[in-house]
Amino acid sequence: MSALDWIVVAGYFLVVVAIGWWSKNRIHSVADFFTARGRIPWWLSGISHHMSGYSAVMFVAFAAVAYNDGITIYFWWPLTIGLGVGIGAFLFAARWNRLRAKHDVKSPLEYLAHRYNLPTQQVLAYSGAALKVVDIAAKWVAISVLLQGFADIPLEWGIIFTGVATMAYMTVGGLWADVLTDMGQFVIQAVAGVAMLIAVMAELGADFPFAMWNDLPDGRGDPIAGSVTTWLVIAFLFVKTFEYNGGMWNLAQRYMASPSGSAARRSALLSSALWLVWPLILFLPMIAAPLIVPGLSNGEESYIELSKELLPAGMIGLMLAGFFSHTMAMVASDSNVITAVITRDIAPVLVPRVRDFSERTQLTFARITTVLFVTLSMTIAISTGGEGFVLDTVVELVAATMGPISIPLMLGLLPWFRRNGPTAAITSWAGGLMVWYFVRYIVEDATQAAIVGLPLLTSLVLYIGLGLIKPEGTDERDALIDSLSTDPDDTDSAAAERQPAGEREVPTA
Repeated sequence: MSALDWIVVAGYFLVVVAIGWWSKNRIHSVADFFTARGRIPWWLSGISHHMSGYSAVMFVAFAAVAYNDGITIYFWWPLTIGLGVGIGAFLFAARWNRLRAKHDVKSPLEYLAHRYNLPTQQVLAYSGAALKVVDIAAKWVAISVLLQGFADIPLEWGIIFTGVATMAYMTVGGLWADVLTDMGQFVIQAVAGVAMLIAVMAELGADFPFAMWNDLPDGRGDPIAGSVTTWLVIAFLFVKTFEYNGGMWNLAQRYMASPSGSAARRSALLSSALWLVWPLILFLPMIAAPLIVPGLSNGEESYIELSKELLPAGMIGLMLAGFFSHTMAMVASDSNVITAVITRDIAPVLVPRVRDFSERTQLTFARITTVLFVTLSMTIAISTGGEGFVLDTVVELVAATMGPISIPLMLGLLPWFRRNGPTAAITSWAGGLMVWYFVRYIVEDATQAAIVGLPLLTSLVLYIGLGLIKPEGTDERDALIDSLSTDPDDTDSAAAERQPAGEREVPTA
């Protein structure tokens, strides 16, 4: 990397610091820290929702799939997400927002204690937090692989550097810093992505991308190719519909932070449209990479080599800044929501006096929890050494176990499942995880579609079936579900915001 590249990277970090300190002035309570008190415009929430689905994993693991298999990467990843988010815009987005506006919910799991019971909330909180720490560790590894490829920085130092930088602005600025960084990431990605597309077009000719399919190895233009099957695409559509509409807790926060339920729906539709269109611009150069940097034994290095081959001084620095922003923004987003879960759902049960903390003390506690959680994920990332960790974690572990965790969380919002109680929730969670373990570790030669899809399908069948066999509806649960059908009036919103943390009832087992 040239001096100009490093100047660009340094400039990016200065902007991040400025965002963090500007956001600090907007953070006065945990409501500001976790949900921005519902004051984020719908268009900014939609862009943030979209960008929170990216990390450096895309330019490492997914670039390898594009390099080795071709256009199929679009059909099993962004297309399934775009369609899933579009579905969720009409099912889930507004309901997440109304939980905040009507019930003063600051964590996506906070409502579960009333919707089911306290043990259900705690089981989902602990298992989801454990999953997230591994997921974030994979993202630290991904950005460090890119740093190693571009600048020959050791894996451990890359993880430490990006982790500390993320903590520096996240603990100060909360969700506002996260969302504004997402916006900056969107701008950087737009400039860098279009620059790469133009560079590849200049290298391959003005008829790119239409003529490249004849020059690429056979099958690179097929929607279904390599290890990707039709069943895998269907399984991913199934999983991503739940994951990107709230099963991935940080994305539920984007809906909660919008001004109203209708605004949350618009933000979801914007995110859906971006998922359907923008990734094509990013993936086309990755698919064309075998024509420019052929013969790579490790496809995870393809985007690095492509950038080195085509981009001028300064643009590589911008590209690297984009990689930083992808990972840092996504990890900051995950850290914020996990901190919310720990602060609002786990800690008050373990230590009841946490419920009596003042607003200032709650905010300090949230910031300390953020630092501890990010530090733990960095430690796990360093201990793995990065070998085969990124793709295995993101595709198999996260995608497969997200379903059992998200089924009771997501379907509990919908009126069609008002009869479903804690028995259905816990059984569906446990059954899905057991099926995942069996298919992943016991069954020989299980397909990726089975590993990803069967746990969620099992959880869904158990959840619906037990709701019919053993209905556990109550008036309290019905009232909660019915309250999510319409936006509140101004009086309801103000009353929810004024309710002190210590006065909220925490259900017992």
